[in-house]
Amino acid sequence: MTPKYQVGQKVSITPVMSRSLSPRDAALEPYAGSVGKVSNFYWVNMGTGGGNFYLYTVLVKSGADEKEIVAHEDELTVCIE
Repeated sequence: MTPKYQVGQKVSITPVMSRSLSPRDAALEPYAGSVGKVSNFYWVNMGTGGGNFYLYTVLVKSGADEKEIVAHEDELTVCIE
């Protein structure tokens, strides 16, 4: 399985909507709807039969500052401008 997003690609933060909020969701909520650029990505191998999944670091502007956040692949969408 290949990564869905590449370094330098613009993405929008879109937290997964679920019935129960996890700590992961709460940390990402302030950035919902923000646009950023993928700065790096990492894969995690879940072992036999589990396959790989990808984590992305995304640079997001927060006021005058730029903040780097970590998001799962399902929490990002391609940003078309």
